[in-house]
Amino acid sequence: MATITSPGIASGIDVKSIVSQLVALERAPLQALQTQATSLQNKVSVYGSLKSMATALGDAADKLSKASSWSGVTATSSDSSAVAVSASGTAARTSLSVEVQRLAKAQSTASTAIAKDSSMGSGTLSIQIGSWASGTFAPGSAAAVNVTVAADDTLSDIAAKINDAEAGVSATVLRDSTGERLLIRSNDTGETSGFRIQVTDDDGTPNDANGLSRLAYDPGTATGMSLSQAGINALATINNVAVSSASNTLSDNLPGMTLTLTKETTAPVEIKVSTDEAAIKKNIEAFVNAYNSINELINTTTKYDAATKVAGTLQGDSTVVGLQNALRGMMRSVTASSPFSRLLDVGIQAQKDGKLTIDSAKLSDAMKNLEGLQNLFTAAGGGSGSTDQGFGLKVKAFTDGLVSANGSLTTRTGSLQSALKRNDKEQERVNDRATRAEARYLAQYNAMDASVGQLNSLNAFVAQQITLWNKSSG
Repeated sequence: MATITSPGIASGIDVKSIVSQLVALERAPLQALQTQATSLQNKVSVYGSLKSMATALGDAADKLSKASSWSGVTATSSDSSAVAVSASGTAARTSLSVEVQRLAKAQSTASTAIAKDSSMGSGTLSIQIGSWASGTFAPGSAAAVNVTVAADDTLSDIAAKINDAEAGVSATVLRDSTGERLLIRSNDTGETSGFRIQVTDDDGTPNDANGLSRLAYDPGTATGMSLSQAGINALATINNVAVSSASNTLSDNLPGMTLTLTKETTAPVEIKVSTDEAAIKKNIEAFVNAYNSINELINTTTKYDAATKVAGTLQGDSTVVGLQNALRGMMRSVTASSPFSRLLDVGIQAQKDGKLTIDSAKLSDAMKNLEGLQNLFTAAGGGSGSTDQGFGLKVKAFTDGLVSANGSLTTRTGSLQSALKRNDKEQERVNDRATRAEARYLAQYNAMDASVGQLNSLNAFVAQQITLWNKSSG
């Protein structure tokens, strides 16, 4: 017999509708499972945010627990266009008076002008760095560098060769109405960074005004090039004490401070180095903001809105409620530091909802005793977890515990993820049962439909025979 491909045709029964409703009953548990899965996913997401916020709070607390965060300084100059200043934490808190009598300059020489793109003659330039301070050249520690010049080399070719030789000088060509000339300048400023140029001239006549000798600079022997600027040191006074520097950047004279001289002064420039209170306040504000962020998330996700009758994602979650109580208790706790032992003592006050606020005036007063304020956050006190620890150490230890492999936030996240996996498997089982049930129902109803079809055929045949019999009997 042919297979019935459209269930219900033979019997006239709406088999598809019946099977569909029966399968829907099989899948009924999915709705509750899907609702549960959404709830679990939301909880996992919130716990992920809590872990991130706990880490951020720990980082902010850790910063306050380190002495380096309290040693920052800020340096100001009354005339930064003449003397700029920068300072590190090792700089003394102080004030200085600086005057600049002379800036350091690099030695510069210039050749006589020659026709554009003409050659100077062949030979060798021997360039050496040293000092002319005594009137005669005193070579430095570096050996002379030789530059070979070809007969057809122009000044531009020679400049390129000098620059490629890395002899401690740089060269360029200057062009004007008289022709072009070679300019050479020391790479560094100061008396000890001067240079001399000795020439071996292939024309056979050294140290004259012809050939390559025109590029010599060796006073007392050969001066084909003229001196346009001698190499000199910077001269300044710091609190009326004279200092000399080969550079216009004074980085070794004052520990932790760097002075950059940019012009000579006509009046003293006042330099002040003080504690960077703005950076410290910023670190404290970052700590308070990090705490408030996690506190706000906990408040939002654990509350019940009576008006809408909607509970927060973690409403009634014992782990997060315990976390909230622990955090609030910690912010109100007492340390053994002196003269401040509570956050409230320095203007950091906990509100009824757990939020922290900063009393700027009170914090500014506490800044006047910077050591005491620092101890409130950094004092080591007892062991890990001890209330004798400063708040920076205490909060950092607490948050590290929360997000560690065995921490409450980590383990709770793991349990929620495990529940979500179990939920996924249960949904798969329900769908599998429904699929198998659908196949079974279709098979049963198809069989019934086939049987009813056979009976209908038999009934039609019998009725036909009766009709024929009646006709034949009449």
